[in-house]
Amino acid sequence: MPETQDRIAIHATIEIDVATLQTIVQNAKKLAGTDGKGIYRVDTAETVNQLVSSFLRTQGFDEYIHNLDNYK
Repeated sequence: MPETQDRIAIHATIEIDVATLQTIVQNAKKLAGTDGKGIYRVDTAETVNQLVSSFLRTQGFDEYIHNLDNYK
């Protein structure tokens, strides 16, 4: 995700289920396909980054952080 003047990249540790990560890897491989040698060339860590960032933008994270109950 390219950084803009009003966004910064924050590197954080998050917990996801193993099955979730397996699904991300499978789907990323499907989309990337293989090269001429049958090798997948996909950065799954960057794929997770893009998916989480997209989710936070589209699912109202900005509104979520304003509710003090969410900090408990």
